[in-house]
Amino acid sequence: MHGRHNPVLDLQVMTGETSLLLVDDDVLVLKMTKKLLERRGYQVVACSNGEDALKQLTQRTFDCMVSDVQMPGINGLRLLRAIRDRDLDLPVVLITGNPDLETATTAIEYGAFHYLIKPVETEALEQTVGRAANAGRIARAKREYVEQYGSGVFLTSDRAGVDAKLDRALATMWMAYQPIVHPASSGTFAQEALLRSGEPTLPHPAAVLDAAERAQRLFDVGRQVRAKVAGAIAASPEPWLFFVNLHPADLGDPELYEEGAPLSHVAERVVLEITERASLETMSGLVANVANLRAMGFRLALDDLGAGYAGLTSFVRMEPEFVKLDMSLVRDVHLSDAKRKIVGSMVGLCHEMGKQVIAEGVEHAAERDMLIELGCDLLQGYLFGKPERLELSRARAAV
Repeated sequence: MHGRHNPVLDLQVMTGETSLLLVDDDVLVLKMTKKLLERRGYQVVACSNGEDALKQLTQRTFDCMVSDVQMPGINGLRLLRAIRDRDLDLPVVLITGNPDLETATTAIEYGAFHYLIKPVETEALEQTVGRAANAGRIARAKREYVEQYGSGVFLTSDRAGVDAKLDRALATMWMAYQPIVHPASSGTFAQEALLRSGEPTLPHPAAVLDAAERAQRLFDVGRQVRAKVAGAIAASPEPWLFFVNLHPADLGDPELYEEGAPLSHVAERVVLEITERASLETMSGLVANVANLRAMGFRLALDDLGAGYAGLTSFVRMEPEFVKLDMSLVRDVHLSDAKRKIVGSMVGLCHEMGKQVIAEGVEHAAERDMLIELGCDLLQGYLFGKPERLELSRARAAV
């Protein structure tokens, strides 16, 4: 394989040792690809079958895995599933000489970083591996930070420490807002409220929620979020809707259904966005709770369609007004026939059922244009605005 020299990739590799796991049952292809990637500065461990690859994954940490799909025994897709059982962050690049929609759908469902079709140009392989390896190193660095500084990770016996950190997070909590826009005009249709905290040991929403869950104080977080959003709605002169994330536990909070609760007074302007749908599959009382919320005037959105959750049960039981396509489907949709087919099918199905489709994670104009062509009703992502304090938002009201 031949490719042009890429100084950007050299810089990426020079910033630290990057380890790759390479899997292919074709010994000649395995040797050639290993040599190519080693010339780019990567540390490469090569395996000729999925069984050996799994053993390597139990013995050391990798920043990225590149695997052929068609292999005897544990093929690339089975290997990807096995990896996701133990590691949600490892970027996996799958390569196939026999692409089909079912394989592509499974790859996306289990979070493959990229799906390449043979023959793969050297430059395309290098660029894809470079992006994947960087993503893996960032994920690894975050894990190491968590392990070193305790961000969102707590000992079972450390209840007092968890409570103290959560108290500081609640005391410094604020809401960032990201616009959801109309495709044609980019005018703002709604704002999604996103939890933020000034507590350095809980640097992201997942860490705050993990602390709240361990301290059995999820209701405290949910109530404060809803109160802050209610204040923002009252202060906003714009006729936007506001999307508010609900943890599944929030559906069991009696305050959510009270007439005097902060959001109850503005329910017609609120879309409750259900997150972590995997927890909803077996939740009792879901249908009744959803009916109560609708009777109060709330609308519902289902998050991360296509992200790997089973999801269909939640979709049927909730009957949401809005469905959000996961950013794994949106990313580079204009470059992937498989993603275009999947997104087009999902949009068509949702429209048949009377649901509006929101594509989130849109970062490039080419992605926007393709999503418009595929029929998405609304768009969200850095292309239209980053999450920020509402008074700083440059989003435009819909005309």
